[in-house]
Amino acid sequence: MVLLARGGLAAQNGPAAALVAQMAPVLTILLWLGTVNLLLAAFNMIPGFPLDGGRALRAVFWALSGSLRKATRWASWIGQSIAWLMIALGAVLLFGVSVPYIGSGFSSGLWLLFIGWFLNSASTHSYQQAALRDVLTGVSVLRLMRRDLPTVAPTCTLTNLVQDHVMSRDDQAFPVLDNQMLIGIVTLDAVRRVPREQWPTRRVEEIMTPQEQLATISPHEDASEAMNKLIQRDVSHLPVVLDNCEFLGLLRRHDIIRWLQLNQEAIG
Repeated sequence: MVLLARGGLAAQNGPAAALVAQMAPVLTILLWLGTVNLLLAAFNMIPGFPLDGGRALRAVFWALSGSLRKATRWASWIGQSIAWLMIALGAVLLFGVSVPYIGSGFSSGLWLLFIGWFLNSASTHSYQQAALRDVLTGVSVLRLMRRDLPTVAPTCTLTNLVQDHVMSRDDQAFPVLDNQMLIGIVTLDAVRRVPREQWPTRRVEEIMTPQEQLATISPHEDASEAMNKLIQRDVSHLPVVLDNCEFLGLLRRHDIIRWLQLNQEAIG
């Protein structure tokens, strides 16, 4: 953008100024937008993952190696290398050194530093996401879910819930079942929102989150899909149910994190 602005200033002092002055306002806007889009397209084709150019490069590596994981790692390394090169050039420009084809100037240096930092962060984060998906793909929810957890009846009072379950365990959520069918989830946060003096008379079914509002998952789905649901819904647990809402267990975010910790070497 800085280089484009400089080009515009140069045009004001050069022969192109007269041509631009004769153009209609709409054509002038289209000229500038077209130039900006071309610059963005050129930047997006830099062979650094996760830019489009990096994704194309990853496809080549994938075809050569036969491994998407390796291809993603190699493309990510190249993306990080390009990002660090941008950061180094930006630092050089900050000290007033002129770089061929780039120019000089404090503002240009700041832009290169920012773009390099952004590309490095995006490349690292994208590879970590790909690695996590790779480790979790093929691992069924049934393998990671918890089965030995307390459940409560919808008619249970909050006092009994706290005394019988909350005080004796570190669980934050408790499935509410009726004849082994999941009808909701009651959380510790929901209990805290009720005044203590009302606990003896308030029942779990009054404060629970109903089943139709819950994000649930099948026991045969991949843990990678479970992680996506946890992130998208911003929840810490997923009830594991069959098609008829029969409750089987609970998959917590902590359970997936523990699995990833045990397989940390595979993530790399």
